[in-house]
Amino acid sequence: MTNLGFDFAPDVRPLAARMRPTSLNEYIGQNHILDPALPLYQAILSGRCHSLIVWGPPGVGKTTLAEIIAHHADAELTQLSAVAAGVKDIRDAVNLAKERLMQGKRTLLFVDEVHRFNKSQQDAFLPHIENGTFIFIGATTENPSFALNNAILSRARVYTLKPLTDSELETVLSRAIVEDSQLSQLDIHIDSLAVNALAKASGGDARKALNLLEQAVDLAQRNGNNVFIDSAVLTHILPTHLAKYDKGGDIYYDLISAFHKSVRGSSPDAALYWLCRILAGGGDALYVARRLLAIATEDIGNADPRAMQVALNAWDIYQRVGPSEGERAIAQATLYLASAPKSNAVYVAFKQAKRDATTDADFQVPAHLRNAPTALMKELGFGEEYRYAHDETGAFAAGENYFPAEIKDRTYYEPTDRGLEKQIKSKLEYLRQQNLQSNRKRYQDD
Repeated sequence: MTNLGFDFAPDVRPLAARMRPTSLNEYIGQNHILDPALPLYQAILSGRCHSLIVWGPPGVGKTTLAEIIAHHADAELTQLSAVAAGVKDIRDAVNLAKERLMQGKRTLLFVDEVHRFNKSQQDAFLPHIENGTFIFIGATTENPSFALNNAILSRARVYTLKPLTDSELETVLSRAIVEDSQLSQLDIHIDSLAVNALAKASGGDARKALNLLEQAVDLAQRNGNNVFIDSAVLTHILPTHLAKYDKGGDIYYDLISAFHKSVRGSSPDAALYWLCRILAGGGDALYVARRLLAIATEDIGNADPRAMQVALNAWDIYQRVGPSEGERAIAQATLYLASAPKSNAVYVAFKQAKRDATTDADFQVPAHLRNAPTALMKELGFGEEYRYAHDETGAFAAGENYFPAEIKDRTYYEPTDRGLEKQIKSKLEYLRQQNLQSNRKRYQDD
């Protein structure tokens, strides 16, 4: 047999695969759940880990954690991807775990993208989790509360994995340069600023950080085993920092939530930033316009009624002229609404009235408020004591009751002291005093 110059096949796996940790002491990040003093760390270390769901963005160590748990539990690892697997694959995995169990071997079943399984597929795991056929670990990038069945959530504890910090990613990169079987053979020259730039461009994703480092090494200037990674190299692999955005996932809802809360919190600069993040990620500008209309009624209300019209105008402009000019109109509306006085008094009043309209649905309309289009209705007194407001002083029938008698003193709308509502509040307080005086006079006359 011809000797090809090496004793074993070279490792052709990507750097991220070669650097995958195999034990807890090599695992970087997630200290909020994997600090040595915490229960999960101790359970993994002792091989007593329970079934669990790991939720987090890509590249934060979900698969790696499953492999480490399998190692410490002395369990055979079976992996399924819900993207490609079907019922037959689930059945085969279950049967394999049962065979191993009969031989005295444990199985850890790791299901990646578990949220992509439908309800019946998720349910197929339940009896086998309960009877201990395997340790079940499901990985998901979507919020388990919405993406997974309650039945499976009740049997597997959820752990949230966070994006790695820049400092943690710098550790990942530095360790790869020194410890990787291939990179360690090179004399790599890269300064701390370049390492930090790679970390920042990775957005908390360790896999992305290692992929970028590998690209940098491939493109770097070489002199023998000396590899020089400078700003020119980074310019080629980091031309832009693409916005993280998933139109159907948690990042989408997080960005929208941050936008809404910034407008509500009267922070125009932050609101504009989140708007641009949404647009940079390919988000629908008209969805933002719809959210602005909701904000106009929920968070601004009568403190500045013009907010509704401003939001409507921005929507109309976008539809008339298209994105290039329309996005600017939405930005203008965003800044106006963020700067406007805030009041949720309309929102609160409407919610309370809707609730009461359901619970108090049996109260009759008072006779004086009923219409009387027929002689019989007039004989019954419908509309008889109604006071026409325009015939009263100030077009206000002081003391008149417009509620069912049972709830005649109920109040819903409580204007704030902000914006136009300050004037509305003053007007309503004046009218309430008029009502009190009229009712007091009527009581004295009686």
